[in-house]
Amino acid sequence: MKNIFYFFKKQNVSTFLVNCFTLLVIVFFVQSCDKKKQIRSKKTDNTTAIYKLVKKGDSLQEISEYDSAIFYYNKSQLLCEPKKDYANQYVYSLSQIGVILQRMGDYYGSEFILTKTLPYLHLTSRPRFNQIVYTATADNYFNTYDFDNALVYQKKSLKIAISQFRKAQITRDIAFIYLQQKKYLQAISLLEPLAKKKVEDKTDSLNTDIEHAAVLYELGLCYLRLGNHKELAFKNLNESLKMSLKGDNPFDLIGCYHALYLYHKKYNNPELKKLYALKGYTSACKANSAVYQVNALSQMIEAEDGKNLKKYVQTYFKLTDSIKEARKTIKNQSSNLMFHFKKDREENLELKTQRAENELQLTRQKNRSYISYVIISLSVLILVFLTFYITSKGKTEKEDAIFKSEMRISDKLHNELNTDIYQTLLFAEEYDLENKENKEKLLDKLSNIYSKTRNISRENSKIPIDYRYVSALKEMISEYKTPDVNIILNGFDAVSWEKIEKNKKIILYRILQELLFNMKKFSSSSLVSIIIKSTNKNLAVSYTENSNEVTSKNIILEKRLQNVENRIKTINGNINFDQSLERGFKLSFTFPI
Repeated sequence: MKNIFYFFKKQNVSTFLVNCFTLLVIVFFVQSCDKKKQIRSKKTDNTTAIYKLVKKGDSLQEISEYDSAIFYYNKSQLLCEPKKDYANQYVYSLSQIGVILQRMGDYYGSEFILTKTLPYLHLTSRPRFNQIVYTATADNYFNTYDFDNALVYQKKSLKIAISQFRKAQITRDIAFIYLQQKKYLQAISLLEPLAKKKVEDKTDSLNTDIEHAAVLYELGLCYLRLGNHKELAFKNLNESLKMSLKGDNPFDLIGCYHALYLYHKKYNNPELKKLYALKGYTSACKANSAVYQVNALSQMIEAEDGKNLKKYVQTYFKLTDSIKEARKTIKNQSSNLMFHFKKDREENLELKTQRAENELQLTRQKNRSYISYVIISLSVLILVFLTFYITSKGKTEKEDAIFKSEMRISDKLHNELNTDIYQTLLFAEEYDLENKENKEKLLDKLSNIYSKTRNISRENSKIPIDYRYVSALKEMISEYKTPDVNIILNGFDAVSWEKIEKNKKIILYRILQELLFNMKKFSSSSLVSIIIKSTNKNLAVSYTENSNEVTSKNIILEKRLQNVENRIKTINGNINFDQSLERGFKLSFTFPI
């Protein structure tokens, strides 16, 4: 610490403080920038939460709980922020919402949702998710009779398909679009290679037969619509039926029975036409599909010869009304879902804005806290420095004061004792000390030297400020009593000395000592009066001496009592000189206790 302070003493104080402050500002700036960087780079990992929500949505979708599934998929995509970091999860969640809306018949709502995934498809690492989006978008266009755009997206899906089985499925879907466009030859060119050899699904062997049955079904329809291919059409349609019966999927059977109904209708076989129309209706009832039931009923009405016509017509109109109500309900549900989807998105945007504001507020609070730490640190540093500086300065001043005091005592000893000691030594050399009279004179001289030495010692000795103070004060005053000088004290014992501050006690002691010393040295007073009174939180002191000298106030202030006046001013006291006396003087002063 001494070395450090020695360095401080060598440097300019203001320069040192400026350098310290500059250093702290630089440190604060660097660390605050680092903190801002940390806050900006801080991201929350939502992967686990998103995975749980997607898994829940998938399980609900499998059991046709579409409303609940959409709820969880929507919550999942809201957590995908920033979307670039969660491209896979974001695209998959929205694609599943689009697929569900498509199954509910809301093709335009589905298209709206799927469109939101397009800017992020190039960021995904799972081609299957992009394929889902393209296929679902193509289906939306197909169901709204926009076959050209349906082909565009099916071809996009085909380009990114990896497995041979999935490529075969997409190729069949493209052929079916050609079938709807009456481009039968183009459709046949795609379906015939698929019909010659089954393309196996390596994940589920059951899907292999289902897909092959679908290929034969579409190929049979193409030959039927093309005409002049009666045997090929029947062969493919009949083979497709046989394979579908093995799977016992009512939806697959509905398509097969419908195709055979069309076949027998074209080739004029009323009985079989009626039979397959009835089987199609039965399968539609098993599938619980009102739309397919209505289609099958229309075929049964057309094939019926009149016996059950009325019953079929009544059922037809009843189902038609139910379908209208159902479609209205679906439309309302879809509207509600879209409303909640948009609402959730708006709420999410509001939450993100609020979160950003909170983070900004937190950043500001951290910066304010850090600034406070810097200010506190700087204040502590300055305080420590000032403490060492003031302590050292006080120590230096104390050493200077001690040195000056020692020099003053030395000068005083030299001035007052030098002559006496010299004369005493001369006296001892010149006179016979065996002589009783000379011996007594030598003892008087030595006693006088001792008395002066003791007085000088007492003038500079430590003053007790505890309960011994009054005794020490009276003892100091009594030392100036002589047979020729009488000192009268009044009021000393009536003052509560313990209530007076120690520094004021010391100053009062020195003032009286200075007055008495001046009296002894410069005047020929025979009577001195010192009166002390304590009034109104002030201490009043009156000092009077009957000096034979005639003095003026200016001479007193300048020559004898300058130190007294200075001491009184240090304790906020007031001094007053009474010049009405012809000889001697009277001095009074007061100071707050």
